[in-house]
Amino acid sequence: MAEVQSVNRDRVLVIDDDVKLCKMLDDYLTRHGWEVTTAHTGASGMEAARMVRAELVILDVMLPDFDGFEVLRRLQREMTPHVLLLTARGEEIDRIVGLEMGADDYLPKPFNARELLARMRAVIRRAHVVPRANLPSGEATPGFSIDATNRHILFYDRPIDLTDVEYLLLRIFLAHPGEVLNRDMLCMEALQRPHRAYDRSLDMHVSRLRKKLEALPSFRGGLIAIRSNGYLFSPSMPEARPEDI
Repeated sequence: MAEVQSVNRDRVLVIDDDVKLCKMLDDYLTRHGWEVTTAHTGASGMEAARMVRAELVILDVMLPDFDGFEVLRRLQREMTPHVLLLTARGEEIDRIVGLEMGADDYLPKPFNARELLARMRAVIRRAHVVPRANLPSGEATPGFSIDATNRHILFYDRPIDLTDVEYLLLRIFLAHPGEVLNRDMLCMEALQRPHRAYDRSLDMHVSRLRKKLEALPSFRGGLIAIRSNGYLFSPSMPEARPEDI
């Protein structure tokens, strides 16, 4: 059964079967201005999600009834919350799958509560961030146009289904076609935090964006990984594509 406390404006739903962890997070996050709801199974988590409509869901991958990936799938069918995954298995594949399914970020257990809070704030902040890329709304790279008011990017007048991170990344790439953009810059702009060694979050988001671009009819460009540096957006792909990192 979901337990609800109302203290402040920002709402977060924590779905984790570790009752002690949920209690600790409830106390900690409440002190930092969040309205916290907790649930301990996938089913009760879905019930709570429908009830509270939280801006952010902290979701454990390992739950007793069905796993966090299934919860993520069901959440995305019914609503569009921001999701931060907690992964205890320590396997990179869990993080990759979660990000590819549309999670906004992940944090492996055990974690520092302050880091969790920082990542939560970053997820919410980038949902409202205005890209600093010097690119006006309207026509961008040929074929693409930007509806900044509604945070949509269109390709030949058809909106592309993008997450917040993908939207920010594509805006930056469209503003700098043919330029190599390093990971530090991309992380700060799109994830609202510095890039860290061994953090593959950015690569997973770029990979997911690349697949969406490649699926666009008549689009012949692409995102090219530049070894030890970052990424380059090419409106038209070269015949010989550099080796991906």
